[in-house]
Amino acid sequence: MNVVSVSQLNRYIKALADENKVLNSLYVRGEVSNFVNHYRSGHFYFTLKDENSQIKAVMFKGFSQRLKFSLENGMKIICRARLSVYEKDGTCQLYVEDIQPEGVGALSIAFEQLKAKLSEEGLFDESSKRKLPKYPSKIGVATSDTGAAVEDIKNILKRRWPLCEVIICPTTVQGENASKDIVDSIDYLNQIDDIDLIIVGRGGGSAEDLQPFNTEEVARAVYNSAKPVISAVGHETDFTICDFVSDLRAPTPSAAAEIAVPDYIEEKSKISYLEKRLLEIVTGRLETEALRLDRITEKYIISEENIISSRKEELSILEKCVSSLFENYVNSQRNHLKLLASGLDALSPLKVISRGYCAVQRKNDWINSVNELNKDDIINLKMNNGSAVCTVNEVNINE
Repeated sequence: MNVVSVSQLNRYIKALADENKVLNSLYVRGEVSNFVNHYRSGHFYFTLKDENSQIKAVMFKGFSQRLKFSLENGMKIICRARLSVYEKDGTCQLYVEDIQPEGVGALSIAFEQLKAKLSEEGLFDESSKRKLPKYPSKIGVATSDTGAAVEDIKNILKRRWPLCEVIICPTTVQGENASKDIVDSIDYLNQIDDIDLIIVGRGGGSAEDLQPFNTEEVARAVYNSAKPVISAVGHETDFTICDFVSDLRAPTPSAAAEIAVPDYIEEKSKISYLEKRLLEIVTGRLETEALRLDRITEKYIISEENIISSRKEELSILEKCVSSLFENYVNSQRNHLKLLASGLDALSPLKVISRGYCAVQRKNDWINSVNELNKDDIINLKMNNGSAVCTVNEVNINE
């Protein structure tokens, strides 16, 4: 009897499976269940089943990172895998290297999944769409600088609105690193303060060619842009995630340029029309006011002679009033002056002298009291009709 251990048995079964060419390259169809995404390790674990049976499966990080869509329970898939045995518990399982959705392409699945996610977050809401500037002075364009799309955009912008400056940011729009380059270009153009609008786009292509515009990082860069963004990706029938999240979707790069700026000839024609209409309105208004003024003049006309005559009469009346007021004022002041003169005259020393009194003066000083005199003083006696010079012989003071 040949006795083996469990480990030896499991190792033997695993070796048989690993050496079998058929089991090393399998395509297995089934439905996903019990799906677990280990975010730390990046490995996927799930069960692949059909109506009658099931088998465990694992997809390691190196392969899971390449998937273009998210794996979900209930999804019908086709796995490219190899069959082997996990020695520790003897479990027979599939080691998956690639997965394709059954019946629908992987890119289509990824597109719908991301679209649903961003829509739920509100990135497609009309309320978040910004209005494009009517007369942009500077436009940034994120696209390939070698394709036909960039030439179409430049030519149309120059023809329609030559006043606008165009900043081309050369951008990789196809391939593995295109998404990052598109994000970097949008960020760069946002750093130019006087840019009014950004156009992001490329010409048409296959679903794989347009894939960079269907990534979450590009969608968020467009949504977070400080400048309004026109998405111009592909042809009229192609829609990308970038189209849904942008402020305006143009069916082609050429259409984006048409939408971005007004037509110079049309705007010039509008200005000429408005100028003509304004002149007509102003002229009409002036004519109307002139007729109105004529009617007022005819109704209330007054001759210059009547005006002058009326003013002369008013002036004559004012003159008489002023003359009368002045005369009354002069008489009033004259009478007042007489009263003041009469009062002063009554207080005059001459009036006292005229009644027999005299005024005594020593040199230039008037003597008001006997106390001011001394014996032998020479004094001057002022009388009504003259004066006399005297010498004081004796001073007597009344007690």
